[in-house]
Amino acid sequence: MKIGVVSDTHSRVIAKQLLNDFKSVDLIVHAGDFCSEKDLRIFTQIKEVKAVYGNMDEPSLVSKLTRRLIFQWGGFFFGLCHGQGAANHALANIQSEFKKDKLDVVIFGHSHCPFNQEINGILYFNPGSPNDFVCSPYCSYGILEIKEHKIVGNIIKVK
Repeated sequence: MKIGVVSDTHSRVIAKQLLNDFKSVDLIVHAGDFCSEKDLRIFTQIKEVKAVYGNMDEPSLVSKLTRRLIFQWGGFFFGLCHGQGAANHALANIQSEFKKDKLDVVIFGHSHCPFNQEINGILYFNPGSPNDFVCSPYCSYGILEIKEHKIVGNIIKVK
């Protein structure tokens, strides 16, 4: 089972590499900052989408999406939130956001910096941004694979 993970698309052109990879996933998760509803539709035309709004999203998206979301997929519990504050505090802020929830994976964005690390039994996963490397040396997105009762995160660099 595969989950395509993306964040911070900011109404910019989405790489064909990402769109092609997401055709073979079972679910798409977007951690906010689409910016426009048109961008949400790009992903919903490919697969089912779980998404939250980010700090740059237009009001119509904010009214349709939630700030944070907890969902179950493939027997695992996921927390999803865009994030907030300075990029260098993104992880601490997201850990605080979900500190009372029993989760297997926390997906976040906001910093544009890819992050894929297990901390205290929870996988913290930020796919970076597929089209903006303001805080990162490269553009990226992610694929989470559920296999053998484990979740494996992969950061994919946009070529």
